[in-house]
Amino acid sequence: MQKLTADNKWKKLIVVGDRVLIKPKKEAEKTNSGLFLPPGVQEKEKIQSGYVIKTGPGYPIPTTEEDDLWKGKESQVRYLPLQAEEGDLAIFLQKGAVEIMYENERYFIVPQASILMLEREENL
Repeated sequence: MQKLTADNKWKKLIVVGDRVLIKPKKEAEKTNSGLFLPPGVQEKEKIQSGYVIKTGPGYPIPTTEEDDLWKGKESQVRYLPLQAEEGDLAIFLQKGAVEIMYENERYFIVPQASILMLEREENL
């Protein structure tokens, strides 16, 4: 069995369909005016943000009978890709997200429909 390292731990995970794996962004512990926030306040917000770690293949595109005649029975499933890409900062609705723990770290699995906005560094 291969040992899990930082380089290969994401290769084992397969995100399904239109879902995105997001690592929550470290939130500020105090407000702009200097008030310290108690633990758990940020988790109750309706809108969260985090970095896209891995994405699913996208929305499956149905095949028609005509496609099957030309390709035979060995046709592959085709997908409409997602807008989210690895490394994007995603702003998403907490209500649509599912929180999970993986390797003792907190992540969210979010359907693309719950992502409100993406911020992408074009120079990467």
